[in-house]
Amino acid sequence: MLESQREAVPFNDDGELDTALAFLSFARSCVLKKVDGLDEEKLRRRLVVSDTTLLGLVAHLTAAERYWFGYTLAGDPRHAEVDFGMVVAPDRRTEEVIADYRNAITESNTHIIAAGGLDARTASPVNAEPRTLRWVLAHMTGETARHAGHADILRELLDGATGR
Repeated sequence: MLESQREAVPFNDDGELDTALAFLSFARSCVLKKVDGLDEEKLRRRLVVSDTTLLGLVAHLTAAERYWFGYTLAGDPRHAEVDFGMVVAPDRRTEEVIADYRNAITESNTHIIAAGGLDARTASPVNAEPRTLRWVLAHMTGETARHAGHADILRELLDGATGR
């Protein structure tokens, strides 16, 4: 079942921010596609030695969205100390974890637009100095794409679905 979930990469090229957001949105969409249609057991199943699961990847990326865009970019102290772990508590519902990621994406997009441009500096320093929104977007796109690749492999192992 080759490329059963194939999606074309974005061709947005109208400006630096437009292109950056298109690729971040594409990576986020790829992660969400990998959890679509799977039951609770499969989403929580460990297929590797680490604690990584599909649902754990979503929880981890939710924390990353909130930390990098909420805290680092916008300065929201509620997200200064997030749990980047991959373990999802057994009593935490799958729907809640996925909805939380979607909400974090919406919040992040709001912070990105409110920043006023790619040269905007972060409210909280990174390695003792502010970074630009450009840097945060590049970092989070790389982080999300890397974990989307992990999700690709886990999904293929679970049911054979492939494609970005």
